[in-house]
Amino acid sequence: MNSVLVAVIERLMDDVGDKIAVDVPMGALTTYRVGGRAAAMVVVDDHETLSAVAAAVAGTGIPVMTLGRGSNMLVADRGFDGLVIHLAGDYAAINVVDETIVIAGAAAKLPVVARTTAGYGLTGFEWAVGVPGSIGGAVRMNAGGHGADTKDALLDADVVDFAAGERRIVPAEELQLSYRHSALRTDELVVGCRLSLSPGDERKGKAEMAEIVQWRRDNQPGGQNAGSVFTNPDGESAGRLIDTAGGKGLRVGTAEVSAKHANFIQADEGGTAADVLRVMIEARTLVEFAHGVVLQPETHLVGFTDDEVPWPS
Repeated sequence: MNSVLVAVIERLMDDVGDKIAVDVPMGALTTYRVGGRAAAMVVVDDHETLSAVAAAVAGTGIPVMTLGRGSNMLVADRGFDGLVIHLAGDYAAINVVDETIVIAGAAAKLPVVARTTAGYGLTGFEWAVGVPGSIGGAVRMNAGGHGADTKDALLDADVVDFAAGERRIVPAEELQLSYRHSALRTDELVVGCRLSLSPGDERKGKAEMAEIVQWRRDNQPGGQNAGSVFTNPDGESAGRLIDTAGGKGLRVGTAEVSAKHANFIQADEGGTAADVLRVMIEARTLVEFAHGVVLQPETHLVGFTDDEVPWPS
């Protein structure tokens, strides 16, 4: 831990008290349930805490990482030598205004946003009912499913730039959202967003969500995984490519490609992030050799070195 990071942590201990902890196990905070420890984590649950964190971090250049529900990341066994920012409290609020405009805090769970908006008779966000993430993460990666994605409904995002110590509302078009991608940097934190939905039928919305939940139960594995490992190439399915390349059931140590869906990797209880990464690499290599297609990762890797990861970070 470098001296600048130590100074930031000490300042935050003075400013936010027990909302910051050091040497935090990350495995229990992610859906893979593997990985090492973070140097520190601060729980940001109100405006005052957010302001204190922004002031302490601004201009320091320390590594900063946002943690939502940990459903799309793999943390290295060595951990993360930086500050983890975990939104909660006020930042989990969901409010419907002007009949079809939804204001959601970044910590709001996607299934809760989907069910809440459907309960107001709004349509356009039913797809999110089966996605185990938060709305902040959905904005950052333009999450989606079942023929829709976050971009379709997003008006703007409330973003804190930790490099500059500034907070501003960023219109959706400035985020440059594309398939599972945005222009947001790692030191930019989404703290909320506005969605524009359409009037719909509450009963139809609930029926559609029930079908989505059932489809996911039937077609995707449970257990310790982080959802889709690779993005789908144009006109193709990453899962099908891995399956037909012979990757389904591929195991390395404590991790394996799911027998239920080949674009999911499952980690054993007490497993390692190194094994999960190795399975990712081997599955990707199988597909390249069999089909000539280079799969791109959807899972966010944290704490790994460039030497360990054979694709641009």
